[in-house]
Amino acid sequence: MQPLRQRLNGVHRWAGVVFAGLLYAVFWMGTLSVFDREIDRWMMPATRLAAPTAEPALDRIAQAVAPLVPPGARQWRIDLATDRTPVLRFSAQPAKCAAVSRRLDPASLAPLPEPGTLGASGFFYPFHYGLQIAWLDLGKWLVGAAAMALLLLLVSGVVVHRKLFAEFFTFRPGKRLARSSLDLHNVSGVVGLPFFFMIALSGLAIFFGMYFPGAYQSAFEAGARGKAQFQAEAYGRYSRPRAGTPAPPAASLDAMAAEADRLWGGGAPYFVRVWLPGDANSYVELRRSYAGEVTMNLDQLYFDAATGRLLRRFEAAPVMRVQRFLSGLHFVQFRHWPLRWLYFLLGLGGCVMIGAGMVFWLESRPARQPVHDHAGRRVVQAVCIGSVAGIVVATLAFLAGNRLLPADAGLAGWGRAELEVWCFFLAWISCFGHAGWRGAAAWRDQLWVVAVLALSCVALNALTTDAYRAGPAPALAAVWGVDLALLLLALLAAVLARRMGRR
Repeated sequence: MQPLRQRLNGVHRWAGVVFAGLLYAVFWMGTLSVFDREIDRWMMPATRLAAPTAEPALDRIAQAVAPLVPPGARQWRIDLATDRTPVLRFSAQPAKCAAVSRRLDPASLAPLPEPGTLGASGFFYPFHYGLQIAWLDLGKWLVGAAAMALLLLLVSGVVVHRKLFAEFFTFRPGKRLARSSLDLHNVSGVVGLPFFFMIALSGLAIFFGMYFPGAYQSAFEAGARGKAQFQAEAYGRYSRPRAGTPAPPAASLDAMAAEADRLWGGGAPYFVRVWLPGDANSYVELRRSYAGEVTMNLDQLYFDAATGRLLRRFEAAPVMRVQRFLSGLHFVQFRHWPLRWLYFLLGLGGCVMIGAGMVFWLESRPARQPVHDHAGRRVVQAVCIGSVAGIVVATLAFLAGNRLLPADAGLAGWGRAELEVWCFFLAWISCFGHAGWRGAAAWRDQLWVVAVLALSCVALNALTTDAYRAGPAPALAAVWGVDLALLLLALLAAVLARRMGRR
């Protein structure tokens, strides 16, 4: 019988080979999502507004969005402006149509031009947990499997690498590529080990109802009825039927917000939603902001829209508070810039750990192998290059498409936002094909493409928007930050490409 360490070494190796590409994509998109709102400002020039100094009155907002509410809408909602998202976001759900949404200037309450893009918050963030695969929630299941694999890789890696403390201080970039990539894999893994474990575990906890349905099915009825009971008790879902008669004059939303402030002890809502607008049974939902705390609280109040009477107050039970705390650790929506940057750097460290592990596996294979082993190595090599360098190329193609596509672009029924997504996937698929054709030389080729595309994105932002034509303004700080990150990426890619060229 093999020793435990030797057996776990095989588990660690093959779990990495199978899931490394998927884990890299999830980590890369999750890292970008740490600053998704800032990337949104880069991709949506009309939203580059100054952060609001004071929130406009809710009654005034309700009057401004009233013409935007579709007839027979089931509900409409306003997300209030923040320092990271300096616009009001209006959305409504018609009875039998697709949801509608608009962004409004918080100062004038005038609708802003349609952005024509999903932005980072509409593409990078959903891709991080769903891979853009909605069929049977397959994308979420794949990401869940990758999270479980990451936990297995972390535990087995600790056992396999017995000298963790020594390996933390061991990095030999001048050695053979196999040796230096293993050192980089070990160092980055040890540095971020607690973070990687927390991020994988909290990601599974967010979708526990999907991955571990037995957690609630044993306590509620089977089927849809039991699920609805669980949603109401755990997440505070509240509803009441339509009355079928016209609604009387509505009560003041500002008065409801003042009552919420009293009940929450100073807490402010981050969104306001009106259910069953125009009906006598219409009611208003207020959710407390969690920008000042780690826990993504579920505190919510429901008021009768006509009288302003409090219908229901909900606060999460202790077990759900633990789940929401883990969710807050993962989503990092609290207002703490040093921690946000730490998440970003550790996320990049995760990408380095995964990428270096793939390179080590490739370089540790013997140069002369049987034909079938050589073919397998070539496939893994193409997956490695396409997963690491290719997804960066695809991300930059997505940003470049955002600046190059005309405002009214459309093709075969797809709108401008869908064409941007096609730019991403076509570029990514091309990188996999290129890696399969060029072999190891594709590393250098794609890194040069990264450098050129990153510089092009900065130039396109300067040429197609007023980011550098106006005087300095706090509203453009996020945009300049994205451009600076692109310049640093271009420099890093060029340095790595030149070094590979010399080798």
